[in-house]
Amino acid sequence: MFDVKFYELPNGEKPVKIFLDSLDLQMRSKAVSSLTILAEFGNTLREPYSKAIDKGLFELRIKFAGDITRIFYFFCVDHKIIVTNGFVKKTPKTPPSEIGLALKYKADYEGRLERK
Repeated sequence: MFDVKFYELPNGEKPVKIFLDSLDLQMRSKAVSSLTILAEFGNTLREPYSKAIDKGLFELRIKFAGDITRIFYFFCVDHKIIVTNGFVKKTPKTPPSEIGLALKYKADYEGRLERK
């Protein structure tokens, strides 16, 4: 079992929590269920639930009633999974800006971890 943690900005905001709160109730429920599956299966979770993106970054793939959302995450020491940000997918390809933001959050998290 893995421990899923929300990435936290220096000001205390959690981008994934903000994203989840913005979703309608049914999609939010599906997303939370998907996070539970991620916690259970961790690094053994594969498509259609999860896909590797770049530089240790993965996306959790959530689909409900024709709507598609993605939540980015990465693995950390001690069976931790850090979820960074999410978005509603409206185009066939994942927007590079969303991937870039997730990679920025990942680098920030790892940098703060190293300074401890």
